[in-house]
Amino acid sequence: MILASASPRRRELLASVGFEFEVLPVDIDETPDPALAPAQDVCRLARRKGLAAHRLRPQQMVLAADTLVFIDGQALGKPADAGAAERMLGRLSGRWHDVCTGVALILPEGRVLEDHSTTRVRFARLDAEEIRRYAASREPVDKAGAYAVQGAGAWFVERLEGSFTNVIGLPLEVVRRLLQQAGARLPPLTP
Repeated sequence: MILASASPRRRELLASVGFEFEVLPVDIDETPDPALAPAQDVCRLARRKGLAAHRLRPQQMVLAADTLVFIDGQALGKPADAGAAERMLGRLSGRWHDVCTGVALILPEGRVLEDHSTTRVRFARLDAEEIRRYAASREPVDKAGAYAVQGAGAWFVERLEGSFTNVIGLPLEVVRRLLQQAGARLPPLTP
């Protein structure tokens, strides 16, 4: 299988259940489309990534994903710098937000299976110093919504409703379901 992602977190999640895969990141425009519902938008982006990788490896199954954080109907992607991370974290402070990940599985014959997961996350109220220190840590810079729930960002999460692996960036329950739909071999579950 090909993983069309440069995300080390996605690699770690797949490896944790015993998958063997090749990493093949692709470069696509990941700009969110505000005209689409969150689930539609992340599925669109995952499908585009998967199809781009499938063009490079047409004989192999490709797995792709895209994660966005949504608050007040607006998508928060990856912050460009610490200042952008501080602004995002300030918006999330003391509030609920949604983490939505689209997953696309492209089969060798080109058939596309896709689904998504949405998780509600409640942040604690953060003070300006916490936000500044966390943003300066550089952890938030390549994370949708400017935090890593599997890292120091877990310090801010008061409550989570839904898939934990979705918030990390790859809902394993969706991957499992898509592989079952495809009749594909499941992982050995040995890390």
